[in-house]
Amino acid sequence: MATWEDVVAAASTLPGVEVSTWYRTPALKVAGKGFVRLRADDADGALMVTCGLAEKEALLASGDPAFFTTPHYDGHGSVLVRLDLVDDAQLHELVTEAWRLRAPARSREERDDA
Repeated sequence: MATWEDVVAAASTLPGVEVSTWYRTPALKVAGKGFVRLRADDADGALMVTCGLAEKEALLASGDPAFFTTPHYDGHGSVLVRLDLVDDAQLHELVTEAWRLRAPARSREERDDA
């Protein structure tokens, strides 16, 4: 079962990541832009992860119970992830791709050159 600490660890290798808050909940940001946040209002410890709309649709259509959404996120490029159900490798990939969507070009280039 993944935890918030696992999410932070997955992002710790990415350039410019800062642990912060977003909507008064624990979050990860890059260049001041949030890309992942822990939803404190969810009893199941869901994580909001930034993604493209096509990726969101694919994750939801997969039928994997780790992924869901609420009407609040309709039309937005973000998916909700149940930490107790998501695969560790998939979580790492989601966090990395969310970072890539928000990171400045210089940070992405730094990561790609490493």
